[in-house]
Amino acid sequence: MHYLALGDSYTIGEGVAEHGRWPVQLADALRREGIAISDPRIIATTGWTTSELSAAMAAEEPLGKNWGLVTLLIGVNNQYRGEHLDDYRREFTVLLDRAIACADGRASRVLVPSIPDWGVTPHARRESRDRAQIARDIDAFNATAHAVCDNRGVTFIDITAISRRHGGESDMLANDGLHPSAAMYGLWTGLILPVARDRLRNG
Repeated sequence: MHYLALGDSYTIGEGVAEHGRWPVQLADALRREGIAISDPRIIATTGWTTSELSAAMAAEEPLGKNWGLVTLLIGVNNQYRGEHLDDYRREFTVLLDRAIACADGRASRVLVPSIPDWGVTPHARRESRDRAQIARDIDAFNATAHAVCDNRGVTFIDITAISRRHGGESDMLANDGLHPSAAMYGLWTGLILPVARDRLRNG
């Protein structure tokens, strides 16, 4: 079974070793549970917005439609750059439809983790950013993505709460004080794993 992971810095694992990236951790965990799945093909780069991920996917065509699992985590850079929520909704919808197509139309094989809240990190404090406003923005972007996922029958997984609970702890951060560490990615994997396992066995 092949696995396609789409996203930005959170998916490529900025600041961590390859084995620490959450899609890699997820594939490892699924194999330990007896599910034969490949290491992920990752299409993700630090700083990408929805439009940049869409362009990158177009450049990789044909991606085909035989992916047994597709994950999509995108939007934090739209929020960071102050892009309009309506633009995010439109572009995210296109990306989600492409992700479903990559899974041969099986929406049950597509998982969308929520956008983490970077406002709790030391980086946000150094930039003197309004952490409450960041949280409100992230909630709005996540609510938008969640609604689109519900409309398409795609499972939306909340990892934002755990990012807020532990995202300011030094061992949960990479050296830049912004991006998650492998330990934080491990917590995300713990939330995503049971859903992925169920979908791959029963979906």
